[in-house]
Amino acid sequence: MQTTPTLRPPLHRVSRTAIWYWTVRAALGWLVVAAAQVVWMVAAGGDHAVLRVTALAGTAVLAAAHLIVMPRWRYRVHRWETTPEAVYTLSGWFKQEWRIAPVSRIQTVDSERGPLEQLFKLANVTVTTASAAGPIKIGGLDRETADRIVHELTASAQATAGDAT
Repeated sequence: MQTTPTLRPPLHRVSRTAIWYWTVRAALGWLVVAAAQVVWMVAAGGDHAVLRVTALAGTAVLAAAHLIVMPRWRYRVHRWETTPEAVYTLSGWFKQEWRIAPVSRIQTVDSERGPLEQLFKLANVTVTTASAAGPIKIGGLDRETADRIVHELTASAQATAGDAT
């Protein structure tokens, strides 16, 4: 008898290294903003210099707050779990999303590593179903865990009777 999975908090956290990955990724974005402001300051010369310096200082304060709070907050929220019946995820930081996908509905399981994720030895797993909500993504996993999940979910999906739609 197959039971219907219920929405519940997943058990596992992502890799602790994800904190550093999220911090560096966000810092790169803030560096672009700060660089644009510096170019604006230099190009405009002495016109409204106080305003531009204040804007740059404000950017630095916002960036510091974001870089300190966001990665740790995301780490506390992001969770995942796979069972023989379903894949559970909880992600986000301001907007949080709980997802569940029955294994019988899995169509594909993929793993992806961008250049920055490769540097931090992290990977993402994407579980595609026919859901209108789109695929379930588990980000911030260490490579070994991601490879294990892909293998286990692929084997479970093949062994599970279902229509995968």
